[in-house]
Amino acid sequence: MKLQKIILQAAWCLALASALGCIFATPAFAQDGQKNRMTPELLWKLGRLGEAVTSPDGTQIAYTVRRYELEKDQGRSNLHVISMVDLKDTTTLKDWSSIGSLDWIATKDGERLFFEGTPAPAQDAKEDDEKPSNQAWSLDVKTGNITQLTSIKDGIANFKVAPGGTKLAFTLDIKLDQEPNEIYPDLPKADARIIDQLMFRHWNSWHDYKYSHLHVAVIGENGRAGEAIDLMKGIKADCPVPPFGGTEQFNWSPDASEIAFTLKNVEKWEASTNSDVFLINVDGSTPARNISENGEGYDNNPVYSPDGKYIAYSSMQRAGFESDRNRIILVDRATGGSKELTVGLDQNANGPIWLPDSKSLVFVSERNGTEQIFKIEIENGSTSPISKGRFNWHAFGNLASGKLLVSRTDMIRPAELYTMSLTDGSDARLTGINDDIYANLELPTIEERYVEATDGQKIHCWVIHPPDFEPKAEKKWPLLTYCQGGPQGQIGQWFSYRWNFHLMAANGYIVVAPNRRGLPGFGRQWNDQISGDWGGQAMQDILSATDSMTAEQYVDKDHVAAVGASFGGYTVYWLMGNSGNRFCAMVAHCGVFNLESMYGATEELFFVNWDLGGPYWKSDEILAKYREFSPNRFIQNWKTPLLVIHGQRDFRVPVTQGMEAFTAAKVQDVPARFLYFPDEGHWVMKPQNGVLWHRVFFDWLDRFCKSPTDHGTAKTTGN
Repeated sequence: MKLQKIILQAAWCLALASALGCIFATPAFAQDGQKNRMTPELLWKLGRLGEAVTSPDGTQIAYTVRRYELEKDQGRSNLHVISMVDLKDTTTLKDWSSIGSLDWIATKDGERLFFEGTPAPAQDAKEDDEKPSNQAWSLDVKTGNITQLTSIKDGIANFKVAPGGTKLAFTLDIKLDQEPNEIYPDLPKADARIIDQLMFRHWNSWHDYKYSHLHVAVIGENGRAGEAIDLMKGIKADCPVPPFGGTEQFNWSPDASEIAFTLKNVEKWEASTNSDVFLINVDGSTPARNISENGEGYDNNPVYSPDGKYIAYSSMQRAGFESDRNRIILVDRATGGSKELTVGLDQNANGPIWLPDSKSLVFVSERNGTEQIFKIEIENGSTSPISKGRFNWHAFGNLASGKLLVSRTDMIRPAELYTMSLTDGSDARLTGINDDIYANLELPTIEERYVEATDGQKIHCWVIHPPDFEPKAEKKWPLLTYCQGGPQGQIGQWFSYRWNFHLMAANGYIVVAPNRRGLPGFGRQWNDQISGDWGGQAMQDILSATDSMTAEQYVDKDHVAAVGASFGGYTVYWLMGNSGNRFCAMVAHCGVFNLESMYGATEELFFVNWDLGGPYWKSDEILAKYREFSPNRFIQNWKTPLLVIHGQRDFRVPVTQGMEAFTAAKVQDVPARFLYFPDEGHWVMKPQNGVLWHRVFFDWLDRFCKSPTDHGTAKTTGN
């Protein structure tokens, strides 16, 4: 407790000093007529595209944008509507605490835009006033009239409307487990947990004795939802499957009589990836029926064909492997027969969406450092690409005239809405959410390169250059080697609000981001090679990419840093002891440091069981692998200055991993700093914490990778 108190005090002092401007200089903004560069503060001013949906007649689009107020340390959501006739954009709902789960439905009373949302508290609200909760709403876009459909205590989640708009589906948290004070009512002040099973905590939260259950309610003549029926009564399992499942994990049948939903109801939750797709009549008259019981991996995200004949769902084949190839399974509702549509496809098929003809679907797949949209025919499984370009594309749904509503993202700019032709892949932009900010920004440039690996394979790399980069100039640039997490998660054209390559380049760094062994988009063999080989070829790939860049005359090979989070943090710790003298500074966020202690403290054991072979005590061979690949075994080689970042509520990679690494560095007299967030998990979610993260991140890198004339005098905070 004393150590935790000291760390909490240090983090509090660091944050306070930062806010007062005692540690870091105030970011400089451009004068009139000059260009800005991206800053942490500007990053949090960017509007973030949320959900998007088309009107039933295809003439309008509704979408949400979330913006953050740094001073208030909170966000607000707006709902926008675009006319496809003149592209006029109107803000229909403004400054709600949250808006999501958009459904635009043709009802007997006309078209209605349904959503779940939490209104912002009243301006004159007091601290002890009851705060608005998340409820279901209906909006008449023509008149602007809004109707609150539900008034359920503590609110709803995961809202979806039935075709015709007469029924609602949503989830409620149902308490099914007893707390110690309920077991022993004579001890009302006892503060403890009685734990009999694993998964007592998950990602960033402890088990709250409740389970997320799918409910259905009928909309009455008064326009409000009636009493909700629990479709999962008594089941100690969750829909959607935590921690990342959402409304994509259940869907209505076209006739609104049935729901297909995802459930992971297994005895040893922590050791299994076996989720299944179930069908249930919405009146609750019959038990749910499992239509994917032959699968042993993830089965989820069911979608009905428009004509109601089929259900397609996503499926992973190998039990226990959370990053297996994502396939599409097609179920004939009349016969109950099923088949895989994606047989022989050496890539993922993510997020299937039916096309209006019920004869084909589209899906998104990682491809050579991008995410592209593909079309697949249900008759023969033939697949063809639709989208193109150096972007990450995401499909929201169908528009009229053979087009899709999509979003486009790259490393330079966050997502905007586009239309895309199904015939030739041509696209047209619909939104300019951040045009006002980007109009005055100096932009980095992106280069794609392939580097030869030590085994002769080619490693795909993204290289991001600063805005004023000149390869033939005499200036030498510091380099950041970005180490991806996952360990299976492609470095695509995404725009991160923490690991933001645009921001890194704007701060004067060249960034190399290698799609090393273990990342999707380059075939299953490349993806699978990381499992059981954490410290092997993947690490050599990262070093090969680094060496390729430092061979360039414009790179300052004496000022190279390695940075990364999660498995990327593991990579940084590994490189601390196994990379020679390549790096002058390191940053590890929520990284795995000690494989043995990690196994005993993490929660989803199926992950470590698959990737590490099981518990370290299972066999001498597995124990040897743990010790061969665990960064803590190479502390004697540590010399490079290390910044450790970790959140107290990270239960995936527990905070003690960061504490162990920081302690090891200090005992070895290695320059080190620990940035500790007492109320963050595996990610940093709060605006001011996010800005603090970037300030400390760049302060550390600048101190060791730049000369004092480049960044000013670095300052420390002591303990």
